[in-house]
Amino acid sequence: MLGISYYKGQPSDYIIKYVGSRKSQAGQGLSFFYLRFNTQIVAVPTQSIDCPFVFSEISSDYQVVSVQGQLTYRIADPEKTANLLNLSIDATTGKHTTEDLRILGQRVVNALQITTHQEVEKRKLEECIRDVQGISATVSERLANDPTLESFGIELLGVFILAVTPTPEMSKALEAEFREQLLRRADEAIMARRASAVDDERKIREKELESDSALEKGRAELIALQGQNMLREAENRGKVIEIESAAKAEALKQELAALGEIDAKLLLAESLRVLGTNAEKIGQLNITSEILAGLLNAPPRDGA
Repeated sequence: MLGISYYKGQPSDYIIKYVGSRKSQAGQGLSFFYLRFNTQIVAVPTQSIDCPFVFSEISSDYQVVSVQGQLTYRIADPEKTANLLNLSIDATTGKHTTEDLRILGQRVVNALQITTHQEVEKRKLEECIRDVQGISATVSERLANDPTLESFGIELLGVFILAVTPTPEMSKALEAEFREQLLRRADEAIMARRASAVDDERKIREKELESDSALEKGRAELIALQGQNMLREAENRGKVIEIESAAKAEALKQELAALGEIDAKLLLAESLRVLGTNAEKIGQLNITSEILAGLLNAPPRDGA
């Protein structure tokens, strides 16, 4: 009616209202009546915007890698952005009439790719694959101070590099090399275990030999000690026998000396008496008349 319409802006959009060629209103989430024939509305989104990216780079050893991740940014100064880009919208549909907002996202990704290229070309392939977090942190720090992004009023919220991957052929080669390293480590571990087992067995044998040697040495010492003891025992026994024999000989000598002074006939009579006393212990004894006559008629000893 009469060309008058009502526009209600989104809370996340910075709205600029132009009447003719003059800026009449500007603010966050504005709502207003306007004349369709002479009003231009610009909506600058200030919420965070996610830009996924995938691009290829070349490492310092001339290997192609694929960099995948996501970039998050927001328009912190909408006035700067509105001055450099055409972000006017169709008030009826609320959609932008140009592709400038998409182009802005592509410019941010391009700045990211330039910075990432500088970091990747410093590293070799394996280092790029391992140091994803380091690359992501360095790129994020450098982009935060990028003058191109500042000129568009953009604030970088985060750079998340999810993966740096080689080509399928190189990936298979790296997997094969890593697999060989694992197998080599496994073989080295097996050989180390075998060497350790052999060394342990050698130590056990050495201890057994030392034990046997100590045992044999102890046995030799024991045998030597037993021999010495036997020799000493034999010597002592011989001395005892010698002393006993000497004592018996002396006693017999004294006994014979004492008997020598007695008459032979008295000794004979005493002997016969002793025989008679122990007759039960004698099985058979023959004393002929010749033996008895010989004993009785024996010549007397000197001094009798």
